Amino acid sequence: MSNVFIAFQSNEDSRPLVDAIVADNPEAQVVYSPGLVKIDAPGRLVIKRETIEEQIGRPYDLQQLHINLVTLSGNIDEDDDQFTLSWKH
Repeated sequence: MSNVFIAFQSNEDSRPLVDAIVADNPEAQVVYSPGLVKIDAPGRLVIKRETIEEQIGRPYDLQQLHINLVTLSGNIDEDDDQFTLSWKH
């Protein structure tokens, strides 16, 4: 199974996103580099609006994650509640 990944600028805005992603994807591995944080997961990675809102304590529009997004790998499926990366076979 191939990994999917998403990478964000390493800043205060991205920190709760990373925490939420790790909470919802226990198999995900986070790699910190200067200025960048990359999250790898085997086959599928789910980002849930609800979990991000729990982290930040206010409403969150998933489109905001694109502000600090650097790159990603995988097929994207997104709606107002969830952003999913996966490899469809």
